[in-house]
Order: sequence, then C-alpha cells, then structure tokens
Amino acid sequence: MSTPTNRVLALLELLQNADELPGAALAHQLGVDSRTLRRYIVKLQDMGVPVQSVRGRYGAYRLMPGSKLPPLMLTDKEAVAVSVGLLFARQLGLADTVDGAHSAQAKLERVMPPALRGKLRAVSGVVQLELSQPVASMHSESLLEMSAAAQERCRVRLRYQAANQDVTEREFDCYGLAWRSGRWYAVGHCHLRGDLRSFRLDRIASVTPLTVSFLAPFDFDAVRHLALGLATMPRTHTIVVRLKTSLATAQTELFDAIGLFRPLEDAVMLYSQADDLPWFARQLARVSFDFEVLEPPELLEAIKACAQRLLGQVALRVA
Repeated sequence: MSTPTNRVLALLELLQNADELPGAALAHQLGVDSRTLRRYIVKLQDMGVPVQSVRGRYGAYRLMPGSKLPPLMLTDKEAVAVSVGLLFARQLGLADTVDGAHSAQAKLERVMPPALRGKLRAVSGVVQLELSQPVASMHSESLLEMSAAAQERCRVRLRYQAANQDVTEREFDCYGLAWRSGRWYAVGHCHLRGDLRSFRLDRIASVTPLTVSFLAPFDFDAVRHLALGLATMPRTHTIVVRLKTSLATAQTELFDAIGLFRPLEDAVMLYSQADDLPWFARQLARVSFDFEVLEPPELLEAIKACAQRLLGQVALRVA
C-alpha cells in the first residue's frame, strides 16, 4: 500500500468484507494512525460511499446495508479469473447456465471502469476452451440441490434412471460432487446398496430432501473416489501395465480416466478395465516411453495389430 489512493481502496475492500470493523483494527491493517484513518473515511464518504461510524469505546465503521457501491475494482489477474470462470460455466454441461453466464458478465461490465471492461471482453471474446470429452447436458437444479444437501449434510431421496433405463428410488447421503470426463457426479453413501456409490447428475430425475442428517467422512475426496470407481468398474478385460516412466509423465501423456496410477521406485503401474482392447492399444501406442503389458495377453495382440497397421501406412507412403 504505497500511496494514499491505494490505502483508500484497500479500506473500501476491508469494509465490504465485514459487517463492522473497529477503527483500531482498520488502522493497524492499513498501517496508519487513527487520524489518517478518519481522513480516509471522509474521502470515501466524499466519493459517495455510505460509511457509517458506530459509537463505542474504541469506535467502529461499517457500510450502510443495501447501499449502492462505486464501480467494481478488479486487478488484471482477478479479471482474467472471472472471465475464464464464466467461459467454463458456459461449457460444463449445465444447459441453463449459458444465459446465466452471459447475464453475469453483463452485470459485471456495468460496474467496471471502461479499461477493465475492455480487458474482460477481450478474454471472453477470443479465448476458446477445448474439452476433450463430450459434455453431458443437464439443468442446474440437480447440481444446486445436491450441493445444498452435501453442504447441509441432509439426506435426500433420489429417483434415478440407470444406463439401461431402469428407474429406482433410493436414499442417499451426498459427501461431495465432482466433474470428470464431461459429466457431473454426486458421490456418497447409497442406502439401497449399503456402500459408497457415484451417480451421474444428468440421470437424476428428482431430488427430495429428507429430515435426516448424516456425518460425512473427514476430508472426503470426491474426485479421487470417482476416479477409483470408474477405473475399477467391471468390464470385459482387466488390464495391468508397467509404465517405464515417472508418474508426472504418465499422467501427462495419458489421461486420468484411463485407470489408476500407482508409482513404484523406477516405474508406474497402470490398473484399468476395458471392453475395447484395440482402443486401449491405441492409447498406449502414442506414449513416448516404454511399457510392459502384464495382463491380459490379448492386449499384446491388439498392440501388435496396431503396430502392423501403422507400418502398413508407412509402406504405402514409401511405395
């Protein structure tokens, strides 16, 4: 805070982040004495900011509730964070948030200074996001309802349509939500199955809050559990591959949803399940490091067929 102007803006931010702050605390955070603080308060009031003085032994200050504040001030980094966040909101599969993201940006722009408004529009107008997985479209109600249930530790009754179109009802304790591979999931304890389960939000037909609370495991990691569940989902072939590289390289050249990575001293074990071995062979064929297929033997044949096809393409080019 090198200039008085910066200190005045910092004072405004402090007041906006609290219902009420003692004068001594404000002066200490700004690094000024009480007389200078009062001068800054007067400057804000002269700018039209409704700062109220609260009587008391040491005195305190607050903003008048419901008052209209001056233009929204963001740093360049904060403007980029807001813009990119709105871009993601438009593409994360929530059908009714596309218009919401546009209107949110319009509201932000109305309270921004012209220079900052231009930067926000620039990021929004020229930046594009490439989502490698197709996104399942859904409405935001399920996300809001399940988020509230997880936050409030409130059990819900789900009406859920599975991939085979079967519809079931179950009570569910939602521990957390995660977005992975183009889909939203709720992760928690299913009372119908008596175990941890994950449910795609786009397949939830209805959510009914119940008057029952629950305790969630401490520091539950919904993303990690979801990755484990997807990777170990029973399929035709169980796959085990030793990747002769580091964990960081393996995760960079492959993708998380392909399986579980377990680092060793000199390699990384990849555990997965697959129905389509030729597809899995193509994923391994594009990595830059060596690997050893431990199981199943059929995967070796699929890799061999992939290699022969590529060699055939080279032979055609040479000929």
